[in-house]
Amino acid sequence: MLKVANLDVAIHSVQILRGVSLELQTGSMVGLIGRNGAGKTTLMKSVMGLLGVSKGTISFDGADLVSMPTHSRTSLGIGYMPEDRRLIPDLTVEENVLVPAWALGVKDFGQRLEKVYTMIPELREFGPRKGLQLSGGQQKLAALGRALMCGTKLLLLDEPFEGVAPALAQRLVEVVAGLKREGMSVILSESDLQHSERIVDRVVVIDRGSITG
Repeated sequence: MLKVANLDVAIHSVQILRGVSLELQTGSMVGLIGRNGAGKTTLMKSVMGLLGVSKGTISFDGADLVSMPTHSRTSLGIGYMPEDRRLIPDLTVEENVLVPAWALGVKDFGQRLEKVYTMIPELREFGPRKGLQLSGGQQKLAALGRALMCGTKLLLLDEPFEGVAPALAQRLVEVVAGLKREGMSVILSESDLQHSERIVDRVVVIDRGSITG
C-alpha cells in the first residue's frame, strides 16, 4: 500500500532523513519507534506533503505522492494525527472532527461522522464542547476522530499516547487496536514500545534520521 524508498529530507538545509525506506502492507500496523528528534514526525509530514523531499520516492496504492499536493493525498484516504493535536479551540469537538471533510467537500460527511462516533463513542458525548474544554487525552481522541474523517485507508498517528493520563492512554490503545480490525493500515510512532508493543504487527526503529531496525 505505502512504499517509501531512499528518502532524504532536509529542513532549512539541515539533513533530517537519510535514505529512509519503509513499506506498509494493506491492513497492517507498523510501530515507528525512536527517541525525540529521531525523524519520526519528519517522515510522517513528508508522506503527507507537509515537508518537501530532497531525494527518493513515496508511493501509495501505486500513485506517486511526491509530486502530489497535500489535499490530493488526503483525498486518497490518508489521514494524519499530529502529535500536538492542532484542534481549533473555539470550534466544538464535532466541528473539529468535520473540518477536513468540509475542506475537501466530502459529500458523505454525515455517514463518516457516524462511523467515527461508532468507533470512538466518547466523541459523541464530547461533541458539543469546545476544543479548549477538553483534557489532553480527550483532545487526542478528537484529533484521532478528525484523522478518521479522511483517513479511510491509511492513518499516520504521531505519538498518539504521549502526555496522556494512563486511563485515557489505555483507551486510545483500544481504539487504535480496533482500527486494524476495521481493515485500516496504520503507522504509529512512539519513543518506546510502552503502549504499542501488543498491537503492532511490526516494529521499525529510526535513529538520527535513518532506519536502524
